[in-house]
Amino acid sequence: MTTSSIQLRASGKRSRRDRGIVAIGLFKLLQGALFILLGLGAIRLLHKDLMQVAEHFILAMRFNPEGRFVSLVMDKVALIDPHRLKQISAAIFAVASLDLIEGTGLVLEQAWAEYVTLILTASFLPWEFFEIVRRATWIRGSLLVINLAVVVYLVYYVQARMRERRRREGGSR
Repeated sequence: MTTSSIQLRASGKRSRRDRGIVAIGLFKLLQGALFILLGLGAIRLLHKDLMQVAEHFILAMRFNPEGRFVSLVMDKVALIDPHRLKQISAAIFAVASLDLIEGTGLVLEQAWAEYVTLILTASFLPWEFFEIVRRATWIRGSLLVINLAVVVYLVYYVQARMRERRRREGGSR
């Protein structure tokens, strides 16, 4: 750590780069909290008739009950049994755990969290590109742009930290 970064930390001020890492961490924490809520919602559906819940939602949202989209949703909902719902909720909680671990590490500015976030975020990019090619929507496009920005930012940030560490180690010899 350089003298200037020690002074910045001691004074409570953060460099511009550090604020970016903290912002990504806060985004990951928010995402983790949303996944926890989604997982809890999935658990609450365990002992309910999913078809009835889906019908109620479709009517409340004023979707056309005879539409193609509603038929597709109802067909997919019919395939979900209690065991599958447990698997879905477990997967959701696993993703939430990863987001909370990443977010906490980034907010605390831990180097390991930068690598973990970089690897996990980059690993989802091929899937996101595939989804955009398959059917482009503004939500998919927005998620792709956000994740690309996070990956690019973290690559530059990690490289800068590695250069700084090499410079320190080279200067101490």
